[in-house]
Amino acid sequence: MRRKQPVFLITLAVIIVIIYFGVTTVKSYVKTIGANLEQLAATPISDVDISEAADGIYIGSYHVFPVTAEVKVTIKDHRISNIELTKHINGRGTSAEVIPARVVESQTLAVDAVSGATYSSKVILRAIENALNSANR
Repeated sequence: MRRKQPVFLITLAVIIVIIYFGVTTVKSYVKTIGANLEQLAATPISDVDISEAADGIYIGSYHVFPVTAEVKVTIKDHRISNIELTKHINGRGTSAEVIPARVVESQTLAVDAVSGATYSSKVILRAIENALNSANR
């Protein structure tokens, strides 16, 4: 019976150390994600002049963990004729997926973010911005 007590105490100590370092790592991870998302929300989206862009299909993407977006932007006659959201990874839902239609309708990136989906809205807009910037090269 005496041998079981030290094994139990050592096992308990190892479990406590693992839990402590696990919680510390998770707290650091969550803090980093929060800082990245706050920086994203504060970053302005630049409108892109497509008057000189050649007709074609342009691919753009943007990623800020935990949100990722990839788009396929079609330009015809110096206008955005279509935006296809080919990939949208998010944690909460799909309400921001109306952003591409709003951009096509208004022909500008200066559209309002979807309330409650600000981060996804910004990531999608950044992906569109990247696609349009590649059209102007």
